[in-house]
Amino acid sequence: MKVAFYTLGCKVNSYETEAVLEIFLQKGYQVVDYDELSDIYVINSCMVTNAGEKKSKQIIRRPLHHNKNAITIVMGCLSQLKAQEILEIEGVKIVLGTKNRDKIVDYLEEYLEHKQPLNKVSPLEKFEAYDPLAIIDFKTHKRAFLKIQDGCNNFCTYCIIPYTRGRIRSKSKEIILDEVRHLVANGHIEVVLTGIHTGGYGEDLADYGFVELLKDLEKISGLKRIRISSIEITEIDERILSVIAQSKKIVHHLHVPLQSGANEILKLMNRKYTTEQYLSMINQIRAFIPDVAFTTDVIVGFPGETEAHFLEAYNFIKQVGFQELHVFPYSRRKGTPADKMPQQIDGLVKKARVKQLLDLSDELMANHIQENLGSLHYVIAEQAKDGMLVGHSRDYIAIKFTGDIELIGQEVLVKLIAAEKPYNLGVIV
Repeated sequence: MKVAFYTLGCKVNSYETEAVLEIFLQKGYQVVDYDELSDIYVINSCMVTNAGEKKSKQIIRRPLHHNKNAITIVMGCLSQLKAQEILEIEGVKIVLGTKNRDKIVDYLEEYLEHKQPLNKVSPLEKFEAYDPLAIIDFKTHKRAFLKIQDGCNNFCTYCIIPYTRGRIRSKSKEIILDEVRHLVANGHIEVVLTGIHTGGYGEDLADYGFVELLKDLEKISGLKRIRISSIEITEIDERILSVIAQSKKIVHHLHVPLQSGANEILKLMNRKYTTEQYLSMINQIRAFIPDVAFTTDVIVGFPGETEAHFLEAYNFIKQVGFQELHVFPYSRRKGTPADKMPQQIDGLVKKARVKQLLDLSDELMANHIQENLGSLHYVIAEQAKDGMLVGHSRDYIAIKFTGDIELIGQEVLVKLIAAEKPYNLGVIV
């Protein structure tokens, strides 16, 4: 039977889809593109925002346009909280949440035998075990995403994820290191460490944490790059900075979520730092790693965010000097404290503020590129696009350059020669 996959949302979802795809391959199923005719469609859903939930539901309804007899399986965050609602969508036969994905083929075979829709979602317990998913390859990316933990203990007031993913639980180091060796053997020279709360890795383990994992990954032969997908400012300390500064493999790019640059809003969000503490740590990181590049997440239009708060945040972002911003309008999520807060912000106001920050992001990136014109960067050629190779430098600059297609998957030394969007122009040295 043929099976097709569609992933919505974050890098964690991308990893989990890849792991489930490998399970189907091991069981003898044929994997096809999502837009092709298939017997089975697996959708990995998202509900971190209203837009993510809406798109997930649209994608879930799409398989019947390809094959009216298709079996649709939905897993992920949306189905974890809204299992029955998803199961009632025409064509959906099996619903999983954010655990037990390793049993997905067993559930499919159970459905094929009895032809009765299956709701396999169960509540997440406080001390939930780590879902036993692992990969040996990453077919959809040359930079392989590697999930090292699940869950979050922070409970930011805007976020539904602790309710869809549960508390922090970490993958064993043996499984992680084995996965990385397989990924390297299959041609992946960069791994992107990811999780719901990546820097929280090891909080539930005895005598082994994020620093120890980074040190062990450094020793793996053939691995050239280690990238930390995201880390909270409160989780960065001198031990981590020392490891990064001394490493030949950990890239000097850190994605450190800010969410707001106004202290009153940070407090309402239940973020556990002030702008003063955030900036102090940014300066400390730069003291350890002078050439570090920072990217960040920012939420605009949080309940109670006045024009003065927004201006305070705007100026703080400029002061930090990020390389690039990921900007999101606040999205109400039923079941979170922020949903019940007064002074919800009008959608048009949020849209205008998003645009202002996206314009600032473009300005920050343009300045960064201008300062780096003529500099040399190691770029992993990730794919061919419009007759050129494209990829990312160690400090996460997107670069395109002319080169042989056989270079895909390899690290190439490139000179940055012009600022363009979405990929800046380089030439192989």
